[in-house]
Amino acid sequence: MTDRMNILFITANRLGDAVLSTGVLASLVDSYPDAEFTIACGPYAAGIFRTVPRLKRLVILRKKSWNWHWIDLLRECLCTRWDLIIDLRNSLASRLLMSKRRATKGGSTGKHKVIENAAILGLATPTAPRIWTDEAAEDAASKLLPEGRRLLALGPAANWPPKQWPIEKFASLATILTGDDGLLSGAAVLVVADKSERGQIVPLLEAISSDRRVELIGAELAIVAACLKRSSLFVGNDSGLMHLAAAVGTPTLGLFGPGYEHIYGPWGPQAAFVRTLENREELLARLPNLAAREPNLMQSLTVEKVAAAARELLRPR
Repeated sequence: MTDRMNILFITANRLGDAVLSTGVLASLVDSYPDAEFTIACGPYAAGIFRTVPRLKRLVILRKKSWNWHWIDLLRECLCTRWDLIIDLRNSLASRLLMSKRRATKGGSTGKHKVIENAAILGLATPTAPRIWTDEAAEDAASKLLPEGRRLLALGPAANWPPKQWPIEKFASLATILTGDDGLLSGAAVLVVADKSERGQIVPLLEAISSDRRVELIGAELAIVAACLKRSSLFVGNDSGLMHLAAAVGTPTLGLFGPGYEHIYGPWGPQAAFVRTLENREELLARLPNLAAREPNLMQSLTVEKVAAAARELLRPR
């Protein structure tokens, strides 16, 4: 019996970039059915890779001063002769490892990250990002979510305040979409955030009655993915959660203002974005004079515009 092919996949630290890289990983999983995978990523993104088929090892790269985390990677991987190394972080460390073949991502091209990542394998048609979930995560989702009820998932937090759609608008949107005449009438509302973001979203939690609200704050990413997969619609800020929702096949509407929707828009046939009246350059020009009473740059994106985009996204094709 021949030894299995060894593939080292080095991907991003941030959740969004890590999710977008899973299209390349999915292509490798499909193309090399006998291969074993070692995946190197940041600690926060690790949860989406624990259930990758034929995962041999997960190497957590915790950022250190003077780039010493790359020394950690060398220690973990130096003794293996690799058949293929895919390095989406363009690190020197990957070039010091023995490999029959390697592919290293270059600088930004201005194209969508999914297309840019696919180019490293020479794929004319990119493989869509893919998230694998296991039985434990699916069981946990079954216990957390109301049975037999549709679910509106919201990702109301953001890692940068200027691109966070106002919380009160998320609350109004939930009322419109799940009301008696709403697109998802009677649906429960799943609010998803990291535990460090709870302070940002308290007003939204308080605006949704307890019998309709499902809180998923600080949960493991595999469980988050399993819950999002069961949702009828996800609406959220330009964030890693937005990409996670799209990657599990949930109809996903991303909210954009000062971000790059042509590079980081949600990817997939059931994904769309809606943005502010102002373009990115106009919004960023206001940052030096941003008043305390206006903590973000998303004010011109109305609830009515988002609700209309949600209806269009879910309209039968």
